Amino acid sequence: MFVMRQTNYAKWAFAFLLLVLTSNLLIYRSPISSNVIPEDAFWLVAGSLVDFGVVIPLLMLASFRLNAKQLLTVLAAGLIAARIIIPALYFEPFAPLFYIGVGIEVLVLAAELALLGLLLIHIPKIRRSMRNHAASPLFALFPAVHANIKPNPLIHIILSEALAFYYAFFTWKKQPPEGPSAITLHKNTSSIAFNIMLIHAIIIETIGIHWWLHDKSALLSIVLLVLNVYSVIYFIGDIQATRLNPLTIRNGNLNVSLGLNKRISVPLDSIETVRWGAKPETHALEFVAKDFEEPEPQVVIDFYTPQQAVLFFGKTRAVSQIALKVDDPEKLRRLLNPIK
Repeated sequence: MFVMRQTNYAKWAFAFLLLVLTSNLLIYRSPISSNVIPEDAFWLVAGSLVDFGVVIPLLMLASFRLNAKQLLTVLAAGLIAARIIIPALYFEPFAPLFYIGVGIEVLVLAAELALLGLLLIHIPKIRRSMRNHAASPLFALFPAVHANIKPNPLIHIILSEALAFYYAFFTWKKQPPEGPSAITLHKNTSSIAFNIMLIHAIIIETIGIHWWLHDKSALLSIVLLVLNVYSVIYFIGDIQATRLNPLTIRNGNLNVSLGLNKRISVPLDSIETVRWGAKPETHALEFVAKDFEEPEPQVVIDFYTPQQAVLFFGKTRAVSQIALKVDDPEKLRRLLNPIK
C-alpha cells in the first residue's frame, strides 16, 4: 500500500515515471517496435534495464513514501516487468536479472508469510488484550495487535478483512450500546438504506450478468461472481459496524466511527476546541452519514496535536480536526461541555 508524497516534486516524479513506462512500452510493444529496435539491441535493452532496475525505483521513491522492503519489492518487480515487456529474443543476454528479481520477490513473500505466522501465534495474546481493552472489536483489534506485533500494511489489510467478516457473520445477536455516553450517527439518515440498495443492485447484477458472461468467459464470470459476493459481505459488515458502534465517550476517550471505512479514538484531554455550527476545513475527517440530501456537519472538533485515524483497509491518517453529525446533538453538547 503506497502513500503518495504531497509535494510538487512527487507529482513531477510520478509524471516522469509514467513517461519512462510509456516509452519502454512503445519501444518494445507497439506497431513502431520493428522500426525502432536496431539489429544489435544490446545497449538499448541495457538502457531499459537501467530504467526498470534503477530509474523507476528512484522515481517511485520520489513519488511515494516507501520503506526499505517496499523499495526492494519495487526493484524486483521492475526486473520482472522488464522480462515481460522486453521480447525474449532481446532479453536473453540478461536472463539472470529476471531470476534475481524472482528470487527477491520470493524472499519478500516469505517474509510476509512469516509475519502472518507470527500473527497466528499471537492470537491468544491478542484476544486477551482485546478483552482488557473493554471496547468493541472495531476499536480494540488494531491496538491489541500492535501491542504484540509491529504495525505492517499487510497485517492492516488482513485485520480490516477480518473485521468485515466478523461484523457480517458473527454480530447478529448483538445489541448496540446504549446509555448516557452513546450517540448514534445513522438513525436519522438513509445511510443503511443506501447500503441495502447497493446490496440489492449487486445481487440483481450478479444474477443477470453472471449467466450471460458464463457462456462468453467462464473464468471472468467466476471472478466477477467472487468479487460481487465479497462486495455483499462487505456492505453487510459495514451496516452492522455502523449499527453496533455509535459515538461513545468512555474511560476518558472519544470513540467515533462510521461503518468499516473510518474511525478514530482520541483522549478527551487532546481536544482543543469544540465549535458548533462551524464549517470544517478541507483536511478535516468527516463523520457524516450518507443521506438523500447532502448533509452538513453540526460540530467541528480541533485537537492540540494530530491524532491517528484508521481508514479503509487499515490505512492510517493523522488528523487535527474532525467534523460530526449525530442524531442527538443536544446530548453530544452536554457530553462535550465539560471539556470545552
